[in-house]
Amino acid sequence: MKIAVCDDSREDRGALRALLEACGHDFEIREYGSGEELYADMGYVRECGIVFLDINMEGMDGLEAAGRIKAECPKVHIVLVTAYVNYALDGYKVKASRFLLKDDLEQTLPECLDDILREERVVEFGFVEGTVRLRVDDIIYIETSRHKNVFYTAGETYSIYKKMDELEAELAGMGFVRIHQSFLINMRYIGKLSSYVMVLTTGKEISVPKSRYPEVKRQYTLFKGAE
Repeated sequence: MKIAVCDDSREDRGALRALLEACGHDFEIREYGSGEELYADMGYVRECGIVFLDINMEGMDGLEAAGRIKAECPKVHIVLVTAYVNYALDGYKVKASRFLLKDDLEQTLPECLDDILREERVVEFGFVEGTVRLRVDDIIYIETSRHKNVFYTAGETYSIYKKMDELEAELAGMGFVRIHQSFLINMRYIGKLSSYVMVLTTGKEISVPKSRYPEVKRQYTLFKGAE
């Protein structure tokens, strides 16, 4: 994963880099000394999974930089880092993923990274359209259609010649539930489950067989409780 660290304090940038490297993950880290410098390198920012931003900087501060980045890269995780707790509410305005205090980074950074990396899980499949890497959270559901299985995402659909049983096994533990021989659903997109009908947040309705309903409801309840 590519990470950007933006802080006008060289010492604070170095301390954060050291903590990130000590977490044991394979990160590519690029440092910036100002919001302007960061924003000027949007080519790199667009490829980042996380951007760490100091709030208090001269010129373009962290909040302004966060707002601009989110407008162009809505999926990037913005983590605001500051010495002042009273900025927390401002973080919500720019859709920051996390808000960390500099004095607590050694304790809070590992948990923050674990949470974000869990959200950023990526799977790779050899589709009819070619090899594609997908964020797990972007897969809405998979449906069997004419000897192929079709992945429905927010933007595209992809077809694969692989059995549903194999796909279910590969996605095990990632928040999917098999509600039918022909459907594997990402539980993040379930809006309602009642009376043997599942309604997705997209509006799609799918009947759940009576024989599977108790287990589907159990898995969904456990998933919601673990969020």
